[in-house]
Amino acid sequence: MEEDRSKPSQCSRLPLMTLTALGIVFGDIGTSPLYAMGLCFLGPNRIGVTEANVLDVLSLIIWSLLIIISAKYLLFVMRADNHGEGGILALVVQLNPWHARTGSPKYVLMLMELFGAALLYGDGTITPAISVLSAIEGLSIATPVFNPYIVPLTIAVLVALFLFQRHGTSGIGIVFGPIILIWFLVIGALGLRAIWHMPHVLAAIDPRYGVSFLFHNGFTGFAALGAVFLVVTEGEALYADMGHFGRRPIRLAWFVLVLPALVLNYLGQGAHILGAPATFKSPFYHLAPDWALYPLVGLATLATAIASQAVISGAFSLTRQASQLEQLPHEEIIQTSSKEVGQIYIPIVNWLLMVATIGLVLGFGSSVALAGAYGVAVTTTMVITTVLFYFVALRWGWHPLIVVAITGTFLVVDIAFFCTNMLKIVDGGWYPLLVGGAVFTLMTTWRTGRTLLARRLRGNHPPLDTFFEELRRKRPLRVSGTAVFMTFRRSSAGARGRASTWTSTRPPTISVGRP
Repeated sequence: MEEDRSKPSQCSRLPLMTLTALGIVFGDIGTSPLYAMGLCFLGPNRIGVTEANVLDVLSLIIWSLLIIISAKYLLFVMRADNHGEGGILALVVQLNPWHARTGSPKYVLMLMELFGAALLYGDGTITPAISVLSAIEGLSIATPVFNPYIVPLTIAVLVALFLFQRHGTSGIGIVFGPIILIWFLVIGALGLRAIWHMPHVLAAIDPRYGVSFLFHNGFTGFAALGAVFLVVTEGEALYADMGHFGRRPIRLAWFVLVLPALVLNYLGQGAHILGAPATFKSPFYHLAPDWALYPLVGLATLATAIASQAVISGAFSLTRQASQLEQLPHEEIIQTSSKEVGQIYIPIVNWLLMVATIGLVLGFGSSVALAGAYGVAVTTTMVITTVLFYFVALRWGWHPLIVVAITGTFLVVDIAFFCTNMLKIVDGGWYPLLVGGAVFTLMTTWRTGRTLLARRLRGNHPPLDTFFEELRRKRPLRVSGTAVFMTFRRSSAGARGRASTWTSTRPPTISVGRP
């Protein structure tokens, strides 16, 4: 189904929507350069800081961005929407598995979908913590005097971010959009400046460097993928945020600004490491001249606070969809825009995410430590998304060989990242699995309880003869005019050119009739 945002009246708002989407959707992936490159050369399975390894890692980073974000999510997966809403729940809705028999393939797909969606809540607490921590840790490069204040400053920024959520994604995006626009222009310029002094780093664009690295470094090269994956962790949140802005603004922002700026910055970091290998721990901040370090830390702090917005707003969207599909209890949902139905705010989700995020900052204490918890949930969800997209594409009528070729390519990359991130479980990867397991249990328990309750209520309905007899005996008051009855029902709607989808209508259906 082509989204309503393709209509002329909404096309006129495309530039503003693109700027707003820039502030909401791409903050996380845009601030990954703060820590991703350096972490490739840190940790127990670190690789040597050599010219060959730097070029190989850069190649892996660039092609991960192209395959996972550009191709998989923006060109293919975002085609699957649930009346404009994105996220893994939108994928499974297209398969209509809700009445499947226990143990059937559709039932298994439904469980996979629920588990994948549940894992995103765990990731939604890690992203704000690692993003803001990594930015404020830049102060320690200027002087160690700031070391005792890094955690308190991080918590203060996070509290301010979550308090700001009640203004809605539209209001937030208008404020955040220009800041993130400046951020991408700055990081692109910093990268270009370093590339100018060492242009042969551009050779890393050749994918053969990355393939050679994986084949010639054995387990160490495989383990390094866990750090490389940090550059693409926002894929699922980006898809979940589609309901806030639509496909066109997100795609436009990515291909015109975000992708070029990221590639330039990563190449610039690689060029700087080649020129000064001792700076491999924090290559991002070393790209800036000395006079620009403090302004860059301030801009990075703003950008990382904004970076958390993608997963927070994505969690709002997933929660609403899960509630509509009777997978979660119905919570207060505040509509924050009169023009975009996808722009919402859910207070209970916001405060739970805030408490969990602050707990992670206090518990782990640094972005390097948090990197051990980051990636396990997202890679698991990415694998599930690819599997679900395979079945959805077949339902659309795509040729099976084309579907196998597309999803098979994505699945090879997804499984590689999944396996390497499983190595992080003992270092903190258990946390998102624990959160995901708890949310998954809540989802399945809630749905089972609702089903049992519905059966009990249906079984207690009196026969129609008894009901009519009661009406004749009690003679209810009749008032002339039109009556409006608020009811709940499930409806099927065929998406243009696709399989029918199932959804619960919210708010309740309004039935009009005369008494």
